Amino acid sequence: MEEKINHLLVTKFQEEGFRDCFLVGIELHKNNKLEVFVDSDHGISLGQCQRISRHLENHLDEQQWLGEKYTLEVSSPGLTKPLKLKRQYIRNIGRNLELTLRDGTVKTATLKEVTDKGIVVQQTVVIKEGKKKKKTAVETQLAFENIKKALVVISFKESTAKSGISNYDGKLTNS
Repeated sequence: MEEKINHLLVTKFQEEGFRDCFLVGIELHKNNKLEVFVDSDHGISLGQCQRISRHLENHLDEQQWLGEKYTLEVSSPGLTKPLKLKRQYIRNIGRNLELTLRDGTVKTATLKEVTDKGIVVQQTVVIKEGKKKKKTAVETQLAFENIKKALVVISFKESTAKSGISNYDGKLTNS
């Protein structure tokens, strides 16, 4: 099923207005509920999610891949889903991430750079110099393979435009 949905989305993402879109994940649940998580390099809109949903719905209805009764939800991954793809990391440069590393270490740091092999993050650390404490910024390179989970930490001090919160948090269903 995932391959079929992926193929349909690859085709859709070649159309004007969808070229910066990408598939983040697909979840098929026991009760014929299909969740499709999509994003774009500049944030996915409600209109884009609706058109993607209709595109998938037309094929699901025609091919009967899930039978007649199913629920289709197309949305952005949202704030509770971890970053999975390099494109998601790029989109979040400058934001704070809560990183859980494979060795169990958890750290919060600002994403500064994304490379083919990993990310560069910056943390503020306190260094003791005699009786004084000095804050300094330390950059660390982390390979993608060493990151178990990366979540964007939302700061309510940021403006909504800068925060990158998706324009669409709702669900579209077909019963």
